Amino acid sequence: MKSRSLTLAIIGALSLPLLAIAHANGRSGTVTPIFSQPIPNIPGKSVKALVVEYPPGGSSPAHRHAPSAFIYAHVLSGEIRSQVNDGPARVYRAGEGFYETPGSHHGVSENASATKPAKLLAVFVVDTDDKELTTPDKE
Repeated sequence: MKSRSLTLAIIGALSLPLLAIAHANGRSGTVTPIFSQPIPNIPGKSVKALVVEYPPGGSSPAHRHAPSAFIYAHVLSGEIRSQVNDGPARVYRAGEGFYETPGSHHGVSENASATKPAKLLAVFVVDTDDKELTTPDKE
């Protein structure tokens, strides 16, 4: 039971920067950590998963993820507009996904709809020791 409590505490601490990003623009979304586990056959690496929910018109400010983070994002519902690095902004619909390589800049992350909510599953493969999963750009 101690192991589960420790895991939940670690997940909670890792999600704080993500929660700050989701709430920074006044059109707050929610970030819910749902999984965190070291990868047994890749020492020093972990898988972390979270759900990001955007209200209608909600967005996150531009940001970077942990330098080691490879991320796969899968739209669970609604439509998400995303721009990674210098690529074009693109709208992803439920069932579609995209990825971010380590060191990528996420310039746009927002609900593409002003009237319907959107939900995204983000799965990180990251160095186990990385504490900050997301860092907003300095303004």
